[in-house]
Amino acid sequence: MDKGTVEDLKFYSEALQEELQLYIYVPANYSPLYKYNILIASDGKDYFQLGGITKLADELIDDYEIENLIIAFVPYKDIKDRRHKYIPSGEQHEAYLRFLAHELVPYLDAEYATYQMGMSRAVIGDSLAATASLMAALKYPSIFGKVIMQSPYVDEDVLKAVENFKDPGAISIYHIIGKGEDKVVTMDKTIKDFLTPNRQLHNLLLSKGFSTFYDEFEGNHTWKYWKPDLRRALIENFN
Repeated sequence: MDKGTVEDLKFYSEALQEELQLYIYVPANYSPLYKYNILIASDGKDYFQLGGITKLADELIDDYEIENLIIAFVPYKDIKDRRHKYIPSGEQHEAYLRFLAHELVPYLDAEYATYQMGMSRAVIGDSLAATASLMAALKYPSIFGKVIMQSPYVDEDVLKAVENFKDPGAISIYHIIGKGEDKVVTMDKTIKDFLTPNRQLHNLLLSKGFSTFYDEFEGNHTWKYWKPDLRRALIENFN
């Protein structure tokens, strides 16, 4: 099996007014003669290191289980940086979403042979990164047509954004949550119930008419469960 390459680059964001470290996975079969889907991962280093998603993509593309795919990884700098950018009430949240939609996507479309359509682009994240991914698609549905959420953090801002969204047919959503996520120890050492708000979110998505895949797994808020789920997530969204 041929392995794709991972390009390491510095990217200056006007929206965020800072330089970001990005990693871009380009599959082994890359050729400008073909077109490629895009997956953008917030919590980028975690998906790269803990999720092992590039190795999985190599395998699935090689076996023709998913379509051609380029993955852009956007790491966070530290816990504070993550909260500022990913939580809807965070001071850099809107700027982060603007960076994803209006800076990163145009860069990828210019550098690589991409389909350049909303349904050919997905955003993925775990926990707070899943929240940011959903919010990005709700704000820019013509740019991001697919969302992969692994155990998202759900608060009133998230529910309100879904409630107020006018075009549920524009986005498809892949959504998982663990049955053991009723007591999640967060990075600031508080204990939160993720399960109940996620069920509330799922019911709201259904009532609004979103196309959604939903599953509750036997497990908790860790990569032990998110990593093995990635195979299904990629196949569901890119087969």
